[in-house]
Amino acid sequence: MFRDRTDAGRQLAERLAPMSAEAPIVAGLPRGGVPVAAEVAKVLGAGLDVLIVRKLGAPRQPELGMGAIGEDGIRVLNVDIVRTIGATDAEIAEVETRERAELARRARRYRGSRESMSLRDRTVIVVDDGFATGGTARAALRVARAHGARRLVLAVPVAPSDTLRALADEADEIVALLVPDRLFAIGEWYADFGQTSDEEVVDLLARVHG
Repeated sequence: MFRDRTDAGRQLAERLAPMSAEAPIVAGLPRGGVPVAAEVAKVLGAGLDVLIVRKLGAPRQPELGMGAIGEDGIRVLNVDIVRTIGATDAEIAEVETRERAELARRARRYRGSRESMSLRDRTVIVVDDGFATGGTARAALRVARAHGARRLVLAVPVAPSDTLRALADEADEIVALLVPDRLFAIGEWYADFGQTSDEEVVDLLARVHG
């Protein structure tokens, strides 16, 4: 069990320390992944950024992800799901337009006037505070790959074994500290799992940004 996200980040950083030689970029998933990522970035002497992704929910089943978008116009689609639900180009465009507006809002909120860090030809360590199904992590890895990352490392304090196996084809390496057979709630593995605020994300990025 972790005391809080800072403790989880420090423990994760110990495992990731040898990667400092690769001059990686540490990309946290807002919001809860950013405090974890900040500790990793500090220990590795790496740049810290946020990897903002938005799920593209199916037109009539918004809880069903048919793809995801990232900054700089990146879009990845699950063609099997798109085909199965029969989503038209116009429907996909409508969903994407709505989600791009929210993505842009969050990018402005978190970074202010700073540009996003270029991932091209870099080792990128994608960090979250934990996940169960891994949907957001999968989207983030695909977006990072589309941005030209040379090597992708998924780093997480806790995630279930079956989800990590399912993500093995998306990352070049996966580092997980705790791998339970089942995970019902990430907060069960933290003594303090209070919500991370937008203000905390902004402050961490300003202090650790490389």
